[in-house]
Amino acid sequence: MTPQDNSTYRQHDDEISLVDLATILIRRWKSMAVIFVVVVGLAVIYAFLAPRAYTYSSIYSVAEQSPGSALESPEALVAKAKNLYLGPVTRELLEETGLQALPFGVDIENPEQTLIVVLSSEAGDTNQELVNRVHQGVLDRLMQNQQQLVERRIRSMERQLANARESLAAVRESTSLGAAEVTASLMGRIAGLEANLADITQGEVGRVAVQSLKPAGTSRSLILALGIVLGAILAIIGAFMMQFSSLVRSSLKENG
Repeated sequence: MTPQDNSTYRQHDDEISLVDLATILIRRWKSMAVIFVVVVGLAVIYAFLAPRAYTYSSIYSVAEQSPGSALESPEALVAKAKNLYLGPVTRELLEETGLQALPFGVDIENPEQTLIVVLSSEAGDTNQELVNRVHQGVLDRLMQNQQQLVERRIRSMERQLANARESLAAVRESTSLGAAEVTASLMGRIAGLEANLADITQGEVGRVAVQSLKPAGTSRSLILALGIVLGAILAIIGAFMMQFSSLVRSSLKENG
């Protein structure tokens, strides 16, 4: 046999056909079944024993100076809540409970084209009380900040209204030629100020740490499906690895 023929023989000898692959899988079906059952079993155990997490959300409607116009932009409130309120609330709670860190995070955002601030956390049932206290602490600070802004705005507008009424009373006693025009202007200003005062609405809490109806994260059905797929893949890989290991041992025995 020429060197070229010998190389061709070795090449054909090393090739594995689909029949060979199928034969390996058939011969190793018991091992494959064990691997598959173990992996799927672990997936089932994890799916049903792993703690279920839920999304807890709180909603705050910002104070308005007129319908659809926020007294303070929701974006500014989100920035304050993240940078000024959340940290102190968290530290107070950690000192009180002795925890090193909260077992959940707090996301604060303003949905687009809305006048609300939403706080959300993903946590298990056992941490619901902690979530409620953190959210309530942040909401209380938001309410206090907004209340101060509303009171300042009302006081400012009441002063303007009082001044306008005093000016109107003085103009009505005047006999000047332009008194009528000034009177009309002042009455319009007074009406506008009164309307603006009536339009001011306080911020309010819509809900505090309300639990989602469905668990958050990966569902049990998806975990089971992934377990089945992973079990099948590992079973096939395991069968080939066992076959390879068997061939290596046989080769070592022959050469030994």
